[in-house]
Amino acid sequence: MVLRYPRHPDYKPKKGVYLLPNTITLCGMFCGFYAIVSAVNGNFLHAAWAIVLANIFDGLDGWIARLTGTTTRFGIELDSLSDLVAFGVAPSVMIYKWALLPFGRLGWAAAFLFVACGALRLARFNIQTGTTGSKSFKGMPIPAAATVLASVIIFYYDYWKGLPGKSVFFLAITIILSLLMVSTIRYHGLKEIDFKEKKPFWFLIVVVFILFVLFIHPSTAIFIFAMAYLVWGIIENIYMTVMRRVFKKEAAESGDTEEHLREVKK
Repeated sequence: MVLRYPRHPDYKPKKGVYLLPNTITLCGMFCGFYAIVSAVNGNFLHAAWAIVLANIFDGLDGWIARLTGTTTRFGIELDSLSDLVAFGVAPSVMIYKWALLPFGRLGWAAAFLFVACGALRLARFNIQTGTTGSKSFKGMPIPAAATVLASVIIFYYDYWKGLPGKSVFFLAITIILSLLMVSTIRYHGLKEIDFKEKKPFWFLIVVVFILFVLFIHPSTAIFIFAMAYLVWGIIENIYMTVMRRVFKKEAAESGDTEEHLREVKK
């Protein structure tokens, strides 16, 4: 039992911020700013790699904050602002200058849609932070959406040169990613993996294989992994939707609704 004594009336909480996690967050924001500057200057490959690098800082700041017990509301808000710059504004400017400019007003409207949906995705995530429930993400995470756009550019410059011209593919994928961010489609993240528990041996083999592919051909590997993450989320949710309908149909036919409803909620 922990005894709690009443605080003195003149007590004031200590002011200040934790330096380490917030500095890492600002490094991610700097990568986003550098990506914007690079895209404006026409160096799209540097902009794409800067967004990929921002993912590393985005993962490190939260991990270090939890590890050191320095998670604060200030850090959460700063992280959201950094994400909006690095994964919202930066990729939209990059894709607009690179591939959407020939579409005119439709191009910049699609680029703005990406920023707007990213901001809505972050706002929805912030109000759900701290609530109990599944650790999976509702809607595609904004860092993942930005990485898909960055991986497309990195993969393109590995085989071609110059600007891609007026291609409907880049317009379509920008709009699709925007809608996926504000959708209710479930996507998984690293937070679902408990690294403190023992894992099967094949899990370590998969990690080694991923690192091997990244070292051999990083540009192609990032593109394949990003696209696989995009498609897998859609396929999994289609499968879950079909299974829910099957469970509901079986429940209606058998009359054992309670057991089937529990399966549907899973």
